[in-house]
Amino acid sequence: MPVELPGEPTYLIFNKPAGVVTTMSDPEGRRTIAGFLVDRPRVFPVGRLDYNTTGILLLTDDGELAHRLLHPRFGVDKTYRATIAGRLSAGDVRRLLEGVAMDDGRAAGARVRVLAGRRDRSLVDVTIHEGRNRQVRRMFETLGHPVLELTRTRFGPLKLGALAPGQVRGLTEKEVEALQRHRRPPDDSPRTTPPEVMP
Repeated sequence: MPVELPGEPTYLIFNKPAGVVTTMSDPEGRRTIAGFLVDRPRVFPVGRLDYNTTGILLLTDDGELAHRLLHPRFGVDKTYRATIAGRLSAGDVRRLLEGVAMDDGRAAGARVRVLAGRRDRSLVDVTIHEGRNRQVRRMFETLGHPVLELTRTRFGPLKLGALAPGQVRGLTEKEVEALQRHRRPPDDSPRTTPPEVMP
């Protein structure tokens, strides 16, 4: 009996719009990512973005790599651009850098870059390597600066770039190579971030 050999894994980037759940079906009847993947290979999301968060989402059928990318030990960096209420103080920035204490424990320190600030709102880039539920939103809420808009702009070496909301594209060869650097033996040193790759 002939043996069917597995094909090459599929790797896709999706710019998730707001108002979409990061699942293939939803019992509440909300829009899901499945509606954007018609006629695409069967893939699953690597991690999640909450209902109102937009931005880059990696989709693949490569279960082994997905596991490594999500495993806390390997701490893949994720960058978010947040519009927040109010203006961050120097003390707020220091707390983000040192790790904000939340109800499920202190978050690991984040990298922060304030892009613009007014009295009523600020635009901030924040990079984290943990994957707690609604982590970025909860960190800013703890500081008294609720998030008004949130977009994930980078996942590991992959950047959102100019991909429009709701659009899907395949990874370039260089992006796949950069992503594969996370496929390392478990006893290798964690938190080694591959170089960023422009799409």
